[in-house]
Amino acid sequence: MSANSLGHAVRLVRETLPPMHPAGRPFVAGGAAATLLLRKLSPRLGLLAGLGTLATAAFFREPRRVPPMRDDLVLAAADGLVSLIEEATPPVELGLPDRPLTRVSVFLSVFDVHVQRTPVRGTVEKVAYRPGKFLSADLDKASEDNERNSVLLRVPDGRQLVVTQIAGLVARRIVCEVGEGDHVEAGATYGLIRFGSRVDTYLPPGSRVLVSKGQRTIGGETPLAAL
Repeated sequence: MSANSLGHAVRLVRETLPPMHPAGRPFVAGGAAATLLLRKLSPRLGLLAGLGTLATAAFFREPRRVPPMRDDLVLAAADGLVSLIEEATPPVELGLPDRPLTRVSVFLSVFDVHVQRTPVRGTVEKVAYRPGKFLSADLDKASEDNERNSVLLRVPDGRQLVVTQIAGLVARRIVCEVGEGDHVEAGATYGLIRFGSRVDTYLPPGSRVLVSKGQRTIGGETPLAAL
């Protein structure tokens, strides 16, 4: 095989197999080590461990996304299913006025991509974590009762938007990689929830919702609303 053919094959593999979020590397490394060990004891156990390691690597995948070139859109922060569209008060720990905003909730199954992406271009004004329960993330009260991490963003025109990562029945770890004062671009990865979860987006007043309940979203690409 020529160098050009080999390089082309490598590019095809990279385009077909999405990269993995760094948070998944310890899990995959541990699974690979367990697979090698179990293969010495039993080929069947080694096979099962290998399949489990591949499934773990797939869970932590971070595919490349291309956001729309428009600053007037709020993008989906996660892959998943739109489970709720309703009026709700933002998380109290952010210290925002006690008035309802339109909230769009996206439920992530264990088969969805689990990295979260910033829905708009703007500045992080506040990050607030609150411990809580681990109810099933598709329940209405999960937004109020479950462990969560909220990010308050200010878009260039001055309006504010909230995106909240919510742990689920199996999820036990929320990762947030942005802090107060950070400038973020729409569609950029900013966090991860491990193993089944939900993401709520609280829209600024006057926003026009562009999705429907039951619709599937692609994080960083699907427009949730127009500002």
